[in-house]
Formats: sequence, C-alpha cells, structure tokens
Amino acid sequence: MVQITGSVKRVTYYNQDNGYSVLRLRPERQSGEKVPGVGIDGLLTVVGNLPKLSPGEKIKLQGDYTTHAKHGLQFKASFCEQLLPATNSGIERYLGSGLIKGIGPELAKRIVKHFKGKTLEIIEDDPKQLKNVPGIGEDRTAKIIQAWEEMSNIKDIMLFLHSHNISTNLAVKIYKTYGDQSLDVVKENPYRLEQDIFGIGFKTADKIAQNMGLPKDHPSRIEAGIVYAIHESVDEGHVYIPQNDLKNRSAELLETDASQIDEGIKRLEGQERIKREEERGNPSSPVLPGDDMGKQLIGQIVYLSSLYYSEYGVAKSINKLNSIKSKPIQGHLLETEFGLSQEQLKALDQAINNPVSVITGGPGTGKTTCLKALIWMLEENHLRYALASPTGRAAKRLSEATSRPASTIHRLLSYKPGEGFKYHEKNPLKIDFLVIDESSMIDLPLAFHLFRAVKPGTQVLLVGDVDQLPSVGAGDVLGNIIESGKVSVSRLKQIYRQTANSDIISNAHHINHGKYPVFSESKDGDFFLFPAEDAEKAADWVINVVSHRIPDNFGFDPVHDIQVLTPMYRGAAGVDSLNQLLQERLNPKKAERGEQKLFGTIYRVGDKIMQTKNNYDKDVFNGDIGMIENINTIEQTITVRMDGIRHVKYDFSEADEIVLAYAVTVHKSQGSEFPVIVMPVITQHYIMLQRNLLYTAVTRAQKLCVLVGNPKAIHIAINNNQYAQRYSKLSERIQNLGNF
Repeated sequence: MVQITGSVKRVTYYNQDNGYSVLRLRPERQSGEKVPGVGIDGLLTVVGNLPKLSPGEKIKLQGDYTTHAKHGLQFKASFCEQLLPATNSGIERYLGSGLIKGIGPELAKRIVKHFKGKTLEIIEDDPKQLKNVPGIGEDRTAKIIQAWEEMSNIKDIMLFLHSHNISTNLAVKIYKTYGDQSLDVVKENPYRLEQDIFGIGFKTADKIAQNMGLPKDHPSRIEAGIVYAIHESVDEGHVYIPQNDLKNRSAELLETDASQIDEGIKRLEGQERIKREEERGNPSSPVLPGDDMGKQLIGQIVYLSSLYYSEYGVAKSINKLNSIKSKPIQGHLLETEFGLSQEQLKALDQAINNPVSVITGGPGTGKTTCLKALIWMLEENHLRYALASPTGRAAKRLSEATSRPASTIHRLLSYKPGEGFKYHEKNPLKIDFLVIDESSMIDLPLAFHLFRAVKPGTQVLLVGDVDQLPSVGAGDVLGNIIESGKVSVSRLKQIYRQTANSDIISNAHHINHGKYPVFSESKDGDFFLFPAEDAEKAADWVINVVSHRIPDNFGFDPVHDIQVLTPMYRGAAGVDSLNQLLQERLNPKKAERGEQKLFGTIYRVGDKIMQTKNNYDKDVFNGDIGMIENINTIEQTITVRMDGIRHVKYDFSEADEIVLAYAVTVHKSQGSEFPVIVMPVITQHYIMLQRNLLYTAVTRAQKLCVLVGNPKAIHIAINNNQYAQRYSKLSERIQNLGNF
C-alpha cells in the first residue's frame, strides 16, 4: 500500500449515495522527491470511496496507483484520514467550503483574518472566542460550535462507514439517531440500522454486516431478513403474510435453508415482534379461529405485532361503538332546504341514526351536500362535532367545501413527537359526532389510533369513494368495514345537474362501470386523448402538453396547476424519467437559481417536491406536495413551502424524505385534487393497468384531464377489474368479535 499526504485543491466529482469521489490533490513532497502521476500543475488525480472532502482540507491516503484508459495514471485510495490544514489560505478554504453549517466563504475569511494560524485551535479548544469576530454574535457562535462538534464526532463514523461504501448523508443520519454510541451500535448489530433509520434497508445493513465478517447464519441476520420480507409484503398493502410465502421470500433473500427460517420465526415470536395465527376454512373464503369447526387447515399466517393489534383493535372499537344505540338527532330536513334527493335524504337518515355509518359514491354524487346538511343538523342540536381527513390537502378541501374548520387525523388526535397521540381510549375525544372524509385513504395503523380515541356513544361517519385505490399503507379499511356488513352503508349513485355536463365526471362513471370514455373533440371540452403507441412517444407528448399546449390553450400554470400521474416508476413514461425531463423543461439550471445534488437527485429552487414518509416532527406526511423556495448551502438546508400554506425546513441529510413531484404515481395522488391531470396510459404499463387505478387518476382532475396513450391500453385498464386482494382479516374480525 502506498501512503500519500496532501491538501485537496478541488473536488471534481462526489456521489452522495456511495461517497465515490474524484479529486485533485496537491501532495506534500520531501526535497527532490518525485510523486508519480503529478502533472505540470503539481496536482494528482485521486479516486475512491471517500468521506465528503472540501478544498483546503489536508488528508492522508492509503492505496495504489492505477492507469485509466483515458485519464492516465491515478491514485486509487482505499483509506482516508482527514487532517487539519496548516496554512491560512488552506484554513480559509476549509472553513468556507460548506463543510461546517453556518460558515460560508465570506465569514471564513473574516474568522481567519481575526485568528490567523490559530483559527482551528481556537475553534477546537475555546470556540466561544468566535463571538469576538465582527458580525458573528452569540447566536451564530452557538450554531457554529454545535456544527463543529457534530462534524468532529461524525468523522470517526464516516471513516468506518465509508470503508463499507455508506454515504456521508447516511452517516449523518446514523449519528443523529445514536449520537456518540453510533460506532458501538453499528459494530454490535448493524441490522438495527434498518429498524431505526429511514433510508437504510436490510440490504445496506447486510452489506455492512458481511463486510464486518458476520456469518450468514447469524441469528440477527436471519431475524432481520424475515422482518424485512414481512415489511416488503406490508409495503404491497398486505396486513399479514401466509407463512409459506414468508418462508419462500426469506429463504431467497437470505440464501439459506428452511430450517433456519423456521427457527428465526420462532425467535421473533418469542420476542413478540411477530404474531402467528392458524388459518382454517376454504382457501377462497377463510374464517376466523374460533369459528372453524370442521374446516380444513390451510396453514399459518404471520403479522408484525403492531399490525395484529391494530387490526384487532379496530374491530373491537367498531363493535364497542355499535353496542350503544345512537341518541336521536332532532330536526327534519325538507328536500328543498339543501336540495337533497331522496337518495341523499336516506343516506343522511342512516348517518344520524347509526353509531357507525358510511356514505360512499363517485364524483358529483353529492357527498359534500350531504355533509353540509349533516353539519346544519348537528349545529341546530348544539352537538359537538369534528371534521377530519387523512391528509392536509384533503382537510383543506373539506374545510373549503363546508366553510367549517377541518384538520388532519393526526392533528385531531394531537400527535406530539416523542409523546404519541394525546387522545386515546383513556383520554377520548370530547365530541358527539365525528366525520372522516376521504376515508378510503386511511390505512390500518391510522384507523387503530383514530377509533381507539372515539368514546362509545360518539357517532362516526366515514365518507369516501370505495371504488378508488385503497390506502398507500397496509390494509383496505374502508372496503373491509363495508364488507363486514356490520355498519350502515349508503351508496350514492345519482349524478347531479351541476356536474352532469362535465366530461371528467361522466367519464369517471363510465370507467367505473366498465365503459370506454368519450373524449372531447373541441376546446370547450375537458377530457382529451393524445395518441401515443409507445413509452418514448408518450413521454414526448407529456412534456409537450404540459409545457406548451395546455398553458397556451387553457392558461394553466405548468408547475402549480398541472400534475402528471403515471402508473409506474420505471421506463420512459415512468415517474423517474418524466421528473427529470419536466424539471429540465420547466425549471432548468440557471446561475441565479440555487441547486444542490442530494441522494442522487438535483434539487433546484422552484422545484415541485413531494414528501414520501410521515414525519411527525415536521408535521408533514406521505403525499404532501410543496415548492422549494430556498437552498442554503451554508446552513445546509432546503426550505419548502408545503401545500402553499407553511414553510418546512429540511437538513441536507433529510433530503431522502422528498422526491421531485412534477410526476407522481397514481397511488401517491390519493386524497389530492389538481386543476389539471395528465396521464400516460400505454401497453408497456400493462402490469399496473387496472380499472380502479384509471378511475382514481381521472377523479383527481378538477377542470381538465388529458390521457396520453392508445385505446388498447385504455381498454386493458377498463376491462381489468380483478384487483389484487390484500391480505386482511379486518372484515372477519368485525363480524366475529361480537358486541362489548
């Protein structure tokens, strides 16, 4: 191994995902010493997986020389130790490189001018002296001290993790999670990373473990692989997984035999991380244990413990609510007062006379009108009520439609980071009536927290469109509740005059009933088809329609008003490719527009982004959409105006929680409505083409819907009404738990 010490002149390339770097190094040389590969400018090209380095930083490298076919002799580093620069100019470049939050080039210059060669020694040993530098002050001094301490502590972690090809950003996440215990945790059980840290999956943790020499049959590895396989099933929407499926998935992932998986499942059950049940009955129509006399044993099913107790808890709560007869709500609504039809009057009557009820129906069938009438009755009777929806956008629309306050379910239940939900079975909501809109979006864990906060005697009305796609998360709560037959269900079918002339509304119902849509033939319409036979042509049309045709002909803003939806992530007409193309067309690189590459994605001021996970600390949730308003390379933060309402700040290390959102999947669009929807529908997407997916996409459009594709693909989607059933026993549990 060759050892070289020198100072970084510039970083030519750095990959945030794996730390792979190309940099130019000025080597330190003894008198007369020649260093191979050094050019006439005195610089050596260095490549390798390295920590994030900054110009001016002094480093010690170990590695070997290699010859690149195009670039000639290079030094390939396998180990890097970060040293502190010694010269004033080196210190200035080092501090001003963006390495330390709060210090940019100008401030670095002032600090070095003030302390000269003792700058780094003072920051390390007596950092409070920084407040003596003109223009810093105590607040900024405190931030710089904190950033310096974090950077110093992270260095050891980075050196270890970079040797296992783990990125700087993930190293920062690990430090923020475990603090000074980070190295001990990683070395003791790297599989904890997958459980505790968003962005680190089993395969990343397994790579670290294998590099550390952990045997493939180690119990921690087997258990982590089994749990990962269950999570994969949950990510597909399932609440449980048949044990045989789990064993097959786990054995393939772990490359081990079935006996190891069996032992791992037993250990996880003993640790109460999973729950198992026997499944009896006919494979096509399973029944609950306890109601299975004479039925064939199908096999065992496996739950994550949290989902098992969530499913049981929702069923128990619904049965408790159903056990108490509703108090009559006084007042009689005439048909003329709210323009209610007999169908709507019947739905309203069912809602006010049942403990738990559902109103479902497609767009334009008058669900909101029913809600307005219900609110009028509740207020006339001086009853306490609450309106809520699963997402911020849906809650905002509910509030606008009813002219009453509405909140997200999380805010309704007063969730606080580190404390959980304020309202639960021991401290229930103090209301008489609860209305949940867009309830098809509610997944099982959220339903559990919601229903356990409702005291018996409170009435609950779920409003939503059961024909849309089920929730992004586990379960099909609304569908299962309806299927149970234990709650009152009103299905609205009539389309009202004010929406009957909308091609979007009429075509949504056509699609839902298995009929081909009728496309508009003049500019006065609102439902169009642009023909494209393949993915590449569809992508070209999408870019053209979004950037020119719709803005030019209808006046809609291409970023704020138009949302591209697509069934898949990959391919020329998938989310990933369309986002890159739309970003370059709608928000191209400009000198005055800040940008930063993070986790493999370039983010720019002005970009549309979407949150991809629930972050209770920031009060943002999976599917929330916002616009980037500021990228601060000194503070290393991205500021997003979320849903046009409030500002949310992300550290660079948290950027894996967001994605570009010029194009999103149909699943991610649930609960949102947009002035304009553009959607490619092509045969290359056949695996995802289903009636409820196309129906959900069309119903997201308020004023204009444009499909890009071909009739064959549209027919495939409309004719495919065989949805993949999600593994869930909620319906049976509601049926069989009985009253409490």
